[in-house]
Amino acid sequence: MIITSTHNEKLKEIRKLARRRERDARGRFVAEGEDLVAAASRAGWPATHLLAAAGSGLEGEKVEQGLLDDVSGLGSGSRTIGVYEARWSAPVGPLCVYLHGVQDPGNVGTILRSALAFGAGSVVVGPGCADPFGPKAVRASMGAIFAVPVARAAGVEGLPGERVALVAGTGEALRGPADGETTIVVGAERAGLPAEVSGACERVARIPIAAESLNAAMAATVALYELTRGGGWS
Repeated sequence: MIITSTHNEKLKEIRKLARRRERDARGRFVAEGEDLVAAASRAGWPATHLLAAAGSGLEGEKVEQGLLDDVSGLGSGSRTIGVYEARWSAPVGPLCVYLHGVQDPGNVGTILRSALAFGAGSVVVGPGCADPFGPKAVRASMGAIFAVPVARAAGVEGLPGERVALVAGTGEALRGPADGETTIVVGAERAGLPAEVSGACERVARIPIAAESLNAAMAATVALYELTRGGGWS
């Protein structure tokens, strides 16, 4: 049977999730497109709902393509959309990335992707961060949201290993590889890290660059590369 009504409850839920700005009370989120749905399947995440365009040959409950386009959060529409339950983990190492006040969901998603690429054990979101399960962050993660453990924390206390605060133009130049468990601490796009957060870290380091600063995602990616040079934990 093919879903042909705009009043279908699954379509209504997807429409809401695809455009949401606040965290869903039930902890659900949407992943659009074949690549994201395939990443979820590879990682063993079962879909609460999985819809696919009629005639596409893709797995899922069949829907008229026009109806999928209507509920999609993408300008180009999508041939498949899945709804999943968010999973929160504990912060784990040996390499961890902690985000404090990173408000851009694209940066959060990109950092997840970089964390997967360089073998980080987890990404931890602190106060003021964009929702890693929000639509833009999920898309920017390119499927990493399903493969990298995501945790929440109120601050840097209790994070794994040595906590290294990235602060533009301050501290020693970041040098790798890391020696033992390490948490990279990344601040907001404009304001950086509050003094009390960087002050609670064992080390303050800068990425030696010619420009004034990098955005949060680029800084985290460069730091992950530097600390895993020579093999690291990937």
